[in-house]
Amino acid sequence: MKVGFIGTGSMGSLLVGAFVRSGAIEASDIVVTNRTFQKAERLAAGHPGMVAVSSNREAIQQSDCLFLCIKPGEFKSVLKELQPYAREDQIIVSITSPILISHLEDQLPCRIAKVIPSITNDVLSGVSLCMFGSRMTVADCCMLEGLLSHISEPLLIDEQYTRVVSDLSSCGPAFIAFLAQGLIDAAVEITGIDPDEAVAITSAMLLGTGKLLTEGGMTPNTLIKRVSVPGGITQQGLQVLRKETDGMFQKLIRTTHEKYREDVEKVQVDLYGEEVNGP
Repeated sequence: MKVGFIGTGSMGSLLVGAFVRSGAIEASDIVVTNRTFQKAERLAAGHPGMVAVSSNREAIQQSDCLFLCIKPGEFKSVLKELQPYAREDQIIVSITSPILISHLEDQLPCRIAKVIPSITNDVLSGVSLCMFGSRMTVADCCMLEGLLSHISEPLLIDEQYTRVVSDLSSCGPAFIAFLAQGLIDAAVEITGIDPDEAVAITSAMLLGTGKLLTEGGMTPNTLIKRVSVPGGITQQGLQVLRKETDGMFQKLIRTTHEKYREDVEKVQVDLYGEEVNGP
C-alpha cells in the first residue's frame, strides 16, 4: 500500500518520521509533497527510498491512502486540485480539526477519515483521535487503526467532541509544558538553581508522573492525595494553586472552543460560500 502526505510541516513530517521509525510503513511506500517543494525533498532525503513529488496531483495519483496535513485555509485550493484524480477506493485522512468529515465527503468521492495526532506520537506514545466517514469499511478502519497503533493508542471518538478531546491530547502537552516551564522559571529565579538541572529534574518528574497515571493505575486525584499530607509542604503549595487558578481552566476550554467554532465557520464559508451547520 502506498501512503501519501500532502504537507510536510511540523505535524506532517512528524507523522512521516514516526511511521517509518516504528516500522508501520516502509519509506519506499511513502510519497510526500509540500507547497514549498524543497521541504518535501529534504524530508524524503532523510529517508532512503521515499519519493518527493512536486504536485498534489502526483501525490493522489500515487497513493492508496493520502494524509492531508495542511492548514484550514489551504483546503479549498487543495481539494480543487485533487477532485479530478480522486478515486472511490482511496482513503483520504485529514489531520485538521476544523475540517469536518462532511466537508470532505461533499468534495471528494473517496473514503474519508479524520485523525488528530499529538506531538507525543513523535516518541511513539500518546493517543491518536480517530473519526471515520460513512464510506469507510470495517477493513479500512482496521487498516488505519493498525498503522496508528505503531505510533500511538488509536482512540475512536465522536466528531462532535473533536475540540475538547484535542484540548486534552493534542494541545495538552503544550499546556502542561507551559505550567512546567513556569515552575522551572520560578525555581531558578528564587533559588538560583541551575536552569538545565531544573529542566532535567522537572522532565524526569513528568515522565514518572505519566507512568503513575498509566502503568501505576493512579488517577490525578489519587496521586494528589498520595503526595499531599495534612499540614505538609505539598498541601500548602496546592492551596496556592487552587486559589490562583480558580476558573482558569474553564476559561481555557471556552477559549479553545470559541476559536474552533470560528475556524469551522471560516472553512464552511470558504467551501460553500455560506455558513453551514456542523459539529
